[in-house]
Amino acid sequence: MSFVAATKRLIAEERLGAVVTVVEGPGTGAKAVLDFDDGIIAGELPASLAEAVLADSAELMDREQSRTLTYDETSVFIETIAPQPLMMIFGAGHNAQPLTKMAKELGFKVVVGDARPMWATEERFPDADEVIVGWPDAVFEKTPLDRRTYVVLLSHDPRFEDPVFAEVHGKPVKYLGSIGSRRTHRARLERLAAAGWTQEELDAIYGPIGLDIGAETPAEMAVSILGEIVQARYGGGSGLSLRGETGRVHKQRGEEEGTA
Repeated sequence: MSFVAATKRLIAEERLGAVVTVVEGPGTGAKAVLDFDDGIIAGELPASLAEAVLADSAELMDREQSRTLTYDETSVFIETIAPQPLMMIFGAGHNAQPLTKMAKELGFKVVVGDARPMWATEERFPDADEVIVGWPDAVFEKTPLDRRTYVVLLSHDPRFEDPVFAEVHGKPVKYLGSIGSRRTHRARLERLAAAGWTQEELDAIYGPIGLDIGAETPAEMAVSILGEIVQARYGGGSGLSLRGETGRVHKQRGEEEGTA
């Protein structure tokens, strides 16, 4: 398969991948197209670098980041090709409206689902790509789950929450967050543990949802939630204020471990 055909395939099939090019040092000009799940699908890399580059490429693809990395005397540019992320919002209340609008501004495809027809309307959510009236199973019938999926639960009702958790259990979603107090979240975790969720799976749930910024209004809560989602999407950042910090704002790979 040619480089162009392989790249077009990634884009057409909305698959996570990367184009890797040796830009300096031995093997300059060597190039490969990677599929996150299938590995090299076009071209090849110098044998001495392949294992390390593939490992680093997988990490960068998962974080949707592009970087130039250096291996001894060889520099390699890894350009990630990521499909449009999908945000699935369950619960069409007031909190969902600014979240939908802001998520679209960040480039997400947004699906809003709620069983209440008076709430889940296109008039209330003009920015959503799709508004589905129905219980969670009706929403999931139309939408496959993968690592580009971000699931946000804005309903406090276990009758609506629990079917969502049952559907996403064991699926490779990128983010799973649920609104509610700490007491509500403790009760939620107890229900999920009883349903067979492991401690590792429970720890992966973002709840209570969002970053602690003192949010009060629906729009401020949307900022809080999206801040956490951006952090989860790219796998970096402390969520703390940058004021008073020294050094680079955006650390390069390895700096946080002191290896760069």
